[in-house]
Amino acid sequence: MQNSNRQPARTGIVVIGRNEGGRLLACLDSLGEAVTRTVYVDSGSTDGSPQAARARGAQVVDLDMTRPFTAARARNAGYERLSQEFPGLDYIQFVDGDCELDAGWLTAAARFLDLHGDAAIVAGRRRERAPQASVYNAMADREWDVSEGPQEECGGDFLIRATAFADAGGFNPALIAGEEPELCVRLRAQGWQVHRIRAEMTRHDAAMTRFSQWWRRNVRGGHAFAEVSRMHRRSPYGIWKRSVSRAVMWGGAIPAAALGAALLHPAGLLILSAYPLQIARMAGRAGPGQPDNWRHASFTILGKFPEMQGVLSYEWNRLRGRRRTLIEYK
Repeated sequence: MQNSNRQPARTGIVVIGRNEGGRLLACLDSLGEAVTRTVYVDSGSTDGSPQAARARGAQVVDLDMTRPFTAARARNAGYERLSQEFPGLDYIQFVDGDCELDAGWLTAAARFLDLHGDAAIVAGRRRERAPQASVYNAMADREWDVSEGPQEECGGDFLIRATAFADAGGFNPALIAGEEPELCVRLRAQGWQVHRIRAEMTRHDAAMTRFSQWWRRNVRGGHAFAEVSRMHRRSPYGIWKRSVSRAVMWGGAIPAAALGAALLHPAGLLILSAYPLQIARMAGRAGPGQPDNWRHASFTILGKFPEMQGVLSYEWNRLRGRRRTLIEYK
């Protein structure tokens, strides 16, 4: 990406990362002139990331790693430093250190918020840097392909009004995942809207080449579904209740029903035919002539098992009054 981001001083940037190496350098270089209004929050890197960020002109916050780490806490720390060093900012761009910012994004995003006073957040198209490298990267790239318009949630890269972020109290620092959608719930409850526009935003490097990485990423997703949906279970703006239900059904209830029925009669295993039927239904709806649709449908259904694992992990720890530590996949 070209490093030509030119945006007036009313926009600041928060980048978070840990041992991102060359990915962080590419991220900072993609910010262009905006790197001088950027705070990089480092979470215990040992690869020289803080020094590299300072050399490129960014402010650096070394997060206190004696406290439990979450991306939410890191982003909050970045915002606090940014508001101290550059008071009066209108907009804040959050971006992960494994992402490169598109050259025209800051201008396009700020223009949208300028024209839409009811919007607190605007996000664009996040793409995978190497979707062809693995089926897991390809699925992530497809996940990022969200239609434009009002949304219930957003991911880790977005532009937000500084006043809306401050009034909402920032991210919930206790969440190990799902902090961005949870923030969206609170913002929407305050009357704000979250939007996706048809503009290139970031290029992300998932670097998922192993099944185990993909599995852990889905475990984290299931944990987030369970925690955030329970947190906002009484809110009309709550999210992910159906995601939890789908994980429980496909990742737990159907296998349990098949096993229980099979104990009575071997024909009970026919209950498992629900899986290929559901895959065929999903692939057929997306376009059965495309092999990618069958692959995507298959992994979507398979992903309900690690999601169920994440749901169970959250509920087990909740009943014991404990909190799980970060679930990382790379």
